[in-house]
Amino acid sequence: MKRKFLLYLLVLLSPAYQKAFSQQEKKAILPHEAIKTDTDAIFDKLISIRRDFHENPELAGNEIQTQEKIKKYLLDLGLEVQTNIYGHAVVGILKGGQKGKKIAWRADMDALPNDLPDPVDFKSKIKGIQHGCGHDIHMTIALGIAEVLAKNKKYLKGTVYFIFQPEEETFVGAKAMLDNGLLSKIQPDEIYGLHVTPLPVGQIMVKPNELFAYQKRVQIKLKDELTKDQAKELANKIHNALFRITANTKPWEVQNIADPKVGLVNPETDFKDYLIMDDKFSINSKNNELFLEAYLYETNSSNLNSIIPKIKDVIEANNFKNQLISVSFVQGNPTVLNDQKLTETVIKKLNAIYGKAFVAPDYGQAPFFNDDFAYFQQKIPGVYFFLGGSNIEKGIVAMNHAPNFSVDEACIKTGVKSFSSLILERANGN
Repeated sequence: MKRKFLLYLLVLLSPAYQKAFSQQEKKAILPHEAIKTDTDAIFDKLISIRRDFHENPELAGNEIQTQEKIKKYLLDLGLEVQTNIYGHAVVGILKGGQKGKKIAWRADMDALPNDLPDPVDFKSKIKGIQHGCGHDIHMTIALGIAEVLAKNKKYLKGTVYFIFQPEEETFVGAKAMLDNGLLSKIQPDEIYGLHVTPLPVGQIMVKPNELFAYQKRVQIKLKDELTKDQAKELANKIHNALFRITANTKPWEVQNIADPKVGLVNPETDFKDYLIMDDKFSINSKNNELFLEAYLYETNSSNLNSIIPKIKDVIEANNFKNQLISVSFVQGNPTVLNDQKLTETVIKKLNAIYGKAFVAPDYGQAPFFNDDFAYFQQKIPGVYFFLGGSNIEKGIVAMNHAPNFSVDEACIKTGVKSFSSLILERANGN
């Protein structure tokens, strides 16, 4: 046994084996070195593209010029382009030289209807419309990935689909693209996407399963026999009966999701195991009926079915059973749900390429936000990433939908480099 071990050790240490092993390693590393080099080379161009998107935002359903810019960019790269799926959507198709997997990357296109302070020199030229959620960054990263992979097509197997989706802010575009036959035109095996967040610039974060809390709008319909004070008191009691947090946490303070002490990266994060809701219900009367409505956010899907019975119990305990007409969820979009096995696989892959702990862990669920990327995940195994865009030292805080929302554009480079590598590996079956 000892002799066999010594012989095996000599083989391992032999120049021939070392040379072969080195060549094998170089073969694996070479595409990612090329990806990094090419990302650096086009970075200034991507900055210009991002700023053009930012200066010329378009609302959901009106992404006309945005579509034309994306279409032209992809055609100039030599990609096949389809625009006949839904609305102003664009799908770019990049085919590798050999058989492999079919991978999709999705970027949302629309801007927000707001006129909040925007602390950049390249402000929106369209009054009342801004890219205040980072979709200009998302589109730029997707175009960057398309260009980098097109430049490295010799390394690419399979097919990559670049899905530029309109109408995300209205939670319409993804479902509409699917309903209009997207998957009859393309058949991806996996789908990926990202959202820029207040995390530190360049930080990538992901977790299996839910990234966001489940959002529901509950409506309580009663006979219009309660006084205004009775209605307010009932709403307050319902709120108190449902409200659930861990002691000394404040999961409604979403501005803290990047805080290392209480944010998503901390295993003891404030943003786990909660049900929070609007402090003040909307209370209105119409046609002799009284309506109490509020949004709530629940992290645990298994608790959702118990919410309506709990509300009914509170109403009955306060002697309003005879006034109750109905309790229902009047709004409740699906939430982003990352495929567990695929998420674990891609975390390992990115960490293997770019270093241990390159991907930050996520221990919670963010309230108030969501993404209709969830509809794609219902049809295709998919993973949705958070990408950090804040740089506190520069005074840049990427708090979406907030005044002075801004993004450190260095995150574009991180996004293009990292996800070009990931898509290449997944398309090649790794």
